[in-house]
Amino acid sequence: MTAGAELVPFELLHLELVAQAIQGGLDVEGLENLGYSAGYRLVEKLAREGPKFKDELDLLKFICKDFWGAIFRKQIDNLRTNHQGVYVLQDNSFRFLARVSADRQYLEASPKFVSLTCGLVRGSLANLGVAAVVTAEITSLPACKFQVQVQRS
Repeated sequence: MTAGAELVPFELLHLELVAQAIQGGLDVEGLENLGYSAGYRLVEKLAREGPKFKDELDLLKFICKDFWGAIFRKQIDNLRTNHQGVYVLQDNSFRFLARVSADRQYLEASPKFVSLTCGLVRGSLANLGVAAVVTAEITSLPACKFQVQVQRS
């Protein structure tokens, strides 16, 4: 099996979900909620035998390496923080945008291509005890920045 071939079914499922969203059968919030549920369950399996996290930054490093690696077979390219609860995870070649044309119409539809992943990250963090708002910014395809804003109580 070639590298990345095991991700083909996941990519096809994602494309079908986005197609449903574009056709109006599922909105961005619905995609995000699907991702939340999946991320919540997935991180349970990944973190079960993993290390305990000493702080929030350590937890986000786990998301960038292990969690992202389990889903996309690569790590996040860059993690930045302002040390006040805002983290930016940058993927320079985000798998779900890699085959999308740089045409303006696709750039406008791009929130649909990243909403499932926003939910995956938010759900995983919720299961690990961190409430957060996760948004995505796409300035040039296929790069994507995911911003994680931790919600303090």
